[in-house]
Amino acid sequence: MIVKEKIEEIARAQLVGSELFLVGVSVSAANEIEVTVDGANRVTIDECAILSKSIEKELDRQTEDFELSVFSTGIGQPLKLLKQYQIRVGRLVELVLKNGLKVLGTLTDVSEEGITVEYLVKESVDGKKRKVDVTKTEHYKFDEIKTTKEEIDFK
Repeated sequence: MIVKEKIEEIARAQLVGSELFLVGVSVSAANEIEVTVDGANRVTIDECAILSKSIEKELDRQTEDFELSVFSTGIGQPLKLLKQYQIRVGRLVELVLKNGLKVLGTLTDVSEEGITVEYLVKESVDGKKRKVDVTKTEHYKFDEIKTTKEEIDFK
């Protein structure tokens, strides 16, 4: 059986000097290998194909057959690594907190402990008949967050 750590080592070595970074590797019992990468700029199909060929060269199909898929994280996929959060500062994200609350806002800061999100809420203001949009800024610790996904801003 192909070992996940070996694939991670090969992928990381191939990504040295690249703007891409490894997000995750999974290897099934049937040797179906999935490699996920991300980068500060959008990952292209060509970059995935080049990485796939580079990894495949390091493996021996004669010894052990396998299926290899290399793909990028997409919009709507949960963020897993601190680096993924860092490259998305200024972008729209949806948080699902462990307490069930959902927050849709702009990621404004990232630290080792958590993230800061700015969002709009409608609040009553003295002297106004209608509720007014008020900008709120909240800090969330990573241990409070169930998932964070980048969202598309259609504005």
